[in-house]
Amino acid sequence: MNKVILMGRLTRDPDVRYTQRNSSQEQTCIARYTLAVDRRFKRDGEQSADFIGCVAFGRDAEFAEKYFRQGTKIIITGRIQTGSYTSRDGQKVYTTDIVIEEQEFAESKKAAGQQDAQNTAYSENGDGFMNIPDGIDEKLPFS
Repeated sequence: MNKVILMGRLTRDPDVRYTQRNSSQEQTCIARYTLAVDRRFKRDGEQSADFIGCVAFGRDAEFAEKYFRQGTKIIITGRIQTGSYTSRDGQKVYTTDIVIEEQEFAESKKAAGQQDAQNTAYSENGDGFMNIPDGIDEKLPFS
């Protein structure tokens, strides 16, 4: 059995393309996006998320194009598909993608808006340091 269930956030807006099927005039929508999936446990120095490539076809791809944006938290089910191709340099490149069978939102619009507000409150101010919002009653860990 080849079944994958993942929950994570989109790293950027889906990349959507339309392809033509064989000689017919019918076009198929294809959406590719990367899902950042948090790891349950992490060791010191390791990244805390895996970045997993996903591909959706047809109506699922059209749905992704219309509703998914960078930072959207979603749940997907699908199957792992591996493949390979030869690059322009003549190198063999191996690929692994999750082919979407089902996808849905993992949080409400309200919760997503609150997450965006939190991220904005702690955004960088241009000099590489984080802005500290007014009204924080806790002492800072340095003086």
